[in-house]
Amino acid sequence: MDTPMIYEMRKPSTIKEGKTYPALYLIHGMGSNEQDLLGLVQGLEESCYIFSVRGPISQPPGYAFFTIEGFGNPNREVFDQAITQLTQFIDYTCERYPIDKDKLHFTGFSQGAILSMTLGVVLGNRVKGIAALSGYIPEFVKHDYDIKDVRNLSIFISHGEMDQVLPFKWASENEKFFKEQGANVIFKQYASGHTVSQENYNDLREWFGMIGL
Repeated sequence: MDTPMIYEMRKPSTIKEGKTYPALYLIHGMGSNEQDLLGLVQGLEESCYIFSVRGPISQPPGYAFFTIEGFGNPNREVFDQAITQLTQFIDYTCERYPIDKDKLHFTGFSQGAILSMTLGVVLGNRVKGIAALSGYIPEFVKHDYDIKDVRNLSIFISHGEMDQVLPFKWASENEKFFKEQGANVIFKQYASGHTVSQENYNDLREWFGMIGL
């Protein structure tokens, strides 16, 4: 099976025969690339496989996973295709590497957070943890997608109160949605814009430890 996407990989320095490992997938924001989020997870490669994925659409100075038709409104066809490509990529990595298929984790910023949360409801109990940094859940995902059981999911949702790109109020809607689905939700807000502040980073690293990464 050929790789469906371009990616960077980090893995434990010693791979034990017969052992499977959790996987952490990093999904960047619009105009960025597969190098962008690696700094957030430095050191975690000793406990899991890390795959940082490049978006397939050129969006100078980097790449994107989907296009936008209006404020908070992804192009549905392109978005659906991105979810399909990412799901195929996950299947590819699970076939090629010694991955525990029931211990998948996602970390995404902006577009990556949107996709990470969507993959959570698409894949259900295969997903153990999601860190959604400054994102939202499209309305068509809530209403049209087949929402799987996420009661075993731990999700870290963070957002800047002064986010000038994606409004802060969308973050509380994410929290409400996942709590209604029975997920274990941690919600953090910061006096910052559309970025990952130092405080946000510190809380994120603490959360990784809480979920065993």
